[in-house]
Amino acid sequence: MDVVGASSAILASSFMPKTATINNIQFTRPLFHKFLLKPGLISSFTSFNRDISKSRLFTTLSSSPASTESVEPPQPEVEADSKLEKFDWYSEWYPVMPVCDLDKRVPHAKKVLGLDLVVWWDRNENEWKVFDDTCPHRLAPLSEGRIDQWGRLQCVYHGWCFNGSGDCKLIPQAPPDGPPVHAFKKACVAVYPSTVQHDIVWVWPNADPQYKDIIMKKKPPYIPVLDDPTFTKSMGNRDIPYGYEVLIENLMDPAHVPYAHYGLMRTRTPKMKADREGGRPLELSVKKLDVNGFTGKQEWGSSIFIAPCIFHAFSDPVVDQGNESKSSAETKKALPANRKMSLIFMCVPVSPGNSRLIWTFPRNFGVWIDKIVPRWMFHIGQNLILDSDLYLLHVEERKIMDIGATNWQKACFVPTKSDALVVGYRRWLNKYAGSKIDWRGKFSGALPPSPPREQLMDRYWSHVVNCKSCNTAYKGLNVLEVALQVIAIISIGIVAATKQSVMSAVARTTLVSLAIICFAASRLLAHVIYKNFHYHDYNHAFR
Repeated sequence: MDVVGASSAILASSFMPKTATINNIQFTRPLFHKFLLKPGLISSFTSFNRDISKSRLFTTLSSSPASTESVEPPQPEVEADSKLEKFDWYSEWYPVMPVCDLDKRVPHAKKVLGLDLVVWWDRNENEWKVFDDTCPHRLAPLSEGRIDQWGRLQCVYHGWCFNGSGDCKLIPQAPPDGPPVHAFKKACVAVYPSTVQHDIVWVWPNADPQYKDIIMKKKPPYIPVLDDPTFTKSMGNRDIPYGYEVLIENLMDPAHVPYAHYGLMRTRTPKMKADREGGRPLELSVKKLDVNGFTGKQEWGSSIFIAPCIFHAFSDPVVDQGNESKSSAETKKALPANRKMSLIFMCVPVSPGNSRLIWTFPRNFGVWIDKIVPRWMFHIGQNLILDSDLYLLHVEERKIMDIGATNWQKACFVPTKSDALVVGYRRWLNKYAGSKIDWRGKFSGALPPSPPREQLMDRYWSHVVNCKSCNTAYKGLNVLEVALQVIAIISIGIVAATKQSVMSAVARTTLVSLAIICFAASRLLAHVIYKNFHYHDYNHAFR
């Protein structure tokens, strides 16, 4: 899945018949007629409450395969360069989950940067809290606990209770007339700084008390379009069985859309079609690269990588010029100025070989669609997009691990401009982050074993249980399936128990037909539930 590919899943529904073309991807109206952000938005992203250091321009790849001399793959930096600013993975805000998918009644287990976290709603302070998911008593997971009648987080192993500040307020086993052991520092839970921005819970991955008020000094990246009330901002999330590095670079790669996602999207047919899918050269480039990320340029717009999590793509404002080129004229025709859309992906490092994706596609047109169509209907198509290259990327990550991340540029041949953003990301990772995530010794560096394909691509545990909309739909459809079976059984029972002289032939035939139809419908519904909420394989050989 990629920046364009993921968004196309929104278009899968039948109520959007017309199509529009951007770059080489054909989108369905009204959702993708145009996605523009306000003029000057690029500059607003470069601050984000952080100091942007100066860096030299990043020269993009040559579009000619023969001109390998012009290729600038990621190069390891010399450690002796004292002026080189290193990226600190633990001095950034990380998105944890959209608020719309969190239940205030229960604690939620989440992992970020290898840290086991519990996210819960403190009704006494009316805030989402993020704690270390470990009870100080016997190290049981607090996420398996509950929120008691006083709004405290309770560990269900021995009943210890904690308030929103992490202080232990009750140890049931301690005698009331004894020493106040619950007030000891060792009885407290580590609290991570957290905040809600853009309807997403964010966490600062350092529980040291010195960072308690870090929100006053540094805030999560601010994306103006997500606070614009004229835009929709329906969100989705999924746990991904491959690492953050592979996930985010794949989102930056539009060239694989006609191939890895063939049959899921219609692509514009080039004048000279080289193959069935219609792939063509793409003009991508990286304009600026520093420790905070980089800005990119595509034929149809721009993109921004905000290190370490956010990749945001949007079309540039169309400007009237007398010497307007043919391509810009076509873009202007396809993208009317009053329609704007943005593609925003948040990639969260979870553990080696695992990541989490949060996505949203805010737009200022077709707003009514999100009001009447439930999220789970969009998620069915979006999950299929994710599934269509999931196995490819899972295997690819293991090959990269075998050769070593620092040898990526030697093992991968990337001679065209279509790979410019991917190369830009690998350059950033090598130059500022030492080519890898800093897990701080929590992992050996080895990837987890590959599970069977059906388990690897399972949607239920990776998405449905974490999505309030899909979970509700899943339960409702299962109830409907059982109801159809019950109706079928009752109908047959009535026919069997009633004497022929009491019931007419027409009535008996009607009940038998009803039983057959309900049973067949229940079997069909069971297949639909399994395919859309559990496992949907994607065989590229038969697409």
